[in-house]
Amino acid sequence: MANEFYALISRMRYITRWGLMRNSFSENIQEHSHMVAVLAHALALIRRDILRLPGPDPDRCAVAALYHDASEILTGDLPTPVKYFNPEIKAAYKQVERVSGEKLLSMLPETLRPSYERLILEDEQELVPIVKAADKLSAYIKCIEELKAGNQEFDSAQRQTLTALEDMQLPELEYFMTHFLPAFSLNLDQL
Repeated sequence: MANEFYALISRMRYITRWGLMRNSFSENIQEHSHMVAVLAHALALIRRDILRLPGPDPDRCAVAALYHDASEILTGDLPTPVKYFNPEIKAAYKQVERVSGEKLLSMLPETLRPSYERLILEDEQELVPIVKAADKLSAYIKCIEELKAGNQEFDSAQRQTLTALEDMQLPELEYFMTHFLPAFSLNLDQL
């Protein structure tokens, strides 16, 4: 009987991110996925409610973001310099992620699989730009927090991530970075 899906999803907390970096505080993919969901929801709301642009449903973006790294339960978190070293490795890793996602889906009762398939396999193309922007924004916030803690290990990652965010040219992302991102540099008393 296929009932392991939710138990495996709960194990996201054991997969640590930023494996090649010295961290002031660790981050796992469960924490990361939660933050990406919050950010994806915010970006979609900004797009719809502030910028009045057409776009994907904010709630659907949040749910997609919750599952965007689910395949890493089986693959682990491959460091970015390895994952994107060249097009062949990137394509091979995408295939590994897909196989991992299909394995996770096979652990659900058949009647639930269609509801999860597009989320786990990241096949909802309308959601992809928002979720990818939120994912990158979450990484940038991690860099800000590490630098705020005095960890210079994240200096070049912060610069590279900022460049990647700017290259996305999403108006909702620009709005978030202008209006909300500065608060992440503040301490609790300043907030």
